[in-house]
Amino acid sequence: MELHIAKDPAQLSENLAAWTCNYILETLQEKELFTFVLSGGSTPKLLYTLLAKEPYAQMIPWNKIHFFWGDERAVPYSDDRNNGRMACEVLLEKVGVPKENIHLMRTDIAPEASAEAYELLLQKYFKRTGVTFDYVLLGMGDDGHTLSLFPGTEIVHEKKAWAKAFYLPAQEMYRITLTAPVVNQAARIVFLATGNGKALTLQGVIEGEYKPDTYPSQVIKPVTGELHWFVDEAAAAALQA
Repeated sequence: MELHIAKDPAQLSENLAAWTCNYILETLQEKELFTFVLSGGSTPKLLYTLLAKEPYAQMIPWNKIHFFWGDERAVPYSDDRNNGRMACEVLLEKVGVPKENIHLMRTDIAPEASAEAYELLLQKYFKRTGVTFDYVLLGMGDDGHTLSLFPGTEIVHEKKAWAKAFYLPAQEMYRITLTAPVVNQAARIVFLATGNGKALTLQGVIEGEYKPDTYPSQVIKPVTGELHWFVDEAAAAALQA
């Protein structure tokens, strides 16, 4: 695990944008396509905004990247809470990513059917064993959740399925999500976390004992890939190391 600490969210996003660009360019020297899992929520929005501007808009060969999502709320694409809509509007549409490279989680069909369809899509790209995505970008909630893996939910312990849907009573909605098995086979996984509201949770996830029902983010442990945490000083305030 590698920890990257920046002064504030703005500097953190600048650092991660440069890191992301370099990683994409390095990878595409060795292979034809790059697979990138995007995160929802408010934290990565600044990163996406930066990547949509110069120099990254020109430096990154966007037509060689296939985009996937870590999770989705089962709300229409027209809904402001839709993760796919935010990323498309802020980044993908601005840099001209081909539509066939954008793999949204469908919300116009039943959540369970959407999860099944997404799993089939992933199996066209990746084998059950070996490396899956080149890059998975994740957020972490104040409660320690990542993707739609929330504290105390069964999905945290999923061992086989790559995508699942379930009803989350606390939010009164269905969620569609990738699971730990497919994410943990990625080449590089990056957590992005900011703010003092996440300080104690981050300390528990990184330095505390393994309690995935309390801190679901702990189930994200790359099998052979790299794990990076990009955090600001406020989020890192409680870390001992």
